[in-house]
Amino acid sequence: MTRSSQITRNVVVALFLIFLAQACVQFKADTPTPTTNPKTPALEEQVSLPSTPTATIESAVPTKTEIPPTVTSIPNVTITVVKGNLFIRRGPDMAFNPVGVLYKDTSAKIVARDVLSDWVQIQLPNSDETGWVSVQTEYSQIEGDLKNLPEYTPTEWPVAAYLLNCTHHSMYVLPGEIVIPSSYEYPDNEIWIYPGTYTVHDMDVSGDPEVMDFSIKEGQTIEIRWDGAGEKRKCP
Repeated sequence: MTRSSQITRNVVVALFLIFLAQACVQFKADTPTPTTNPKTPALEEQVSLPSTPTATIESAVPTKTEIPPTVTSIPNVTITVVKGNLFIRRGPDMAFNPVGVLYKDTSAKIVARDVLSDWVQIQLPNSDETGWVSVQTEYSQIEGDLKNLPEYTPTEWPVAAYLLNCTHHSMYVLPGEIVIPSSYEYPDNEIWIYPGTYTVHDMDVSGDPEVMDFSIKEGQTIEIRWDGAGEKRKCP
C-alpha cells in the first residue's frame, strides 16, 4: 500500500468516526427522559387500610364536680339512768366487755339502736367514742322515739368468758343470782358468764360467807379455789 493510499484511508476512517459520534449524540438528545409514573405499579399496589382509631384520653386530674353536702340529721333521743348505774358495753349484748358506766341521774344522746330495739348506742360522756346500754331494765328512761333512729346490725360477736368452781362446795354468784355446782358435778361446775364484776358466796357454809370477788372480761376463765371453810382446791 502506497503512502498516499494510507493517508486517504485514515481520513475516511476519521470522518466515519466523527459522523458516528454525532449520530449517537443526536439519538441521545431525541430520546425522551423517563418521568415518574404517577400511577402506583400493580405489583406495589397499596391496600387501603382502615384509619387507626383515635383514642380519647381523659385527663388524669378528675374534673371537680360541685355536689351539695348531705346532712344526716339524727333525731334527738336521749336515755337517762334512774335508780342505779348502767354498764356501757362495746357491743349490743351483755356478753361484750364494759367500756364505761352511765351513772344514776346521768343522760346521754342515743345515736343508733339494734334491730330489736333492746340496746341503744350512745355517745360516751366526755368522749368522742360510743358504747351500748341495755333498755331492757327499769334503770333506763327513754325520751323520744327509738323507731326514728338508724338500725345497727352487729358485724362481730363477743368472746365467751367462763367461771370454774374448783371447790367441793356449791357457790352463789352475785349479781345475777347464779348458782355454780361443786367440782363433783363436772362439767357443770363451769359456767358461761357475762363480763363484769361479781361476788362469790359459799352456799354450803352457814351464813353464805363471801369467798371472793372478781372482775372478768371476754375470753377469760376465772377459777374459784377457796371455799367458805378456808379450804383451797386445785382444778384438775
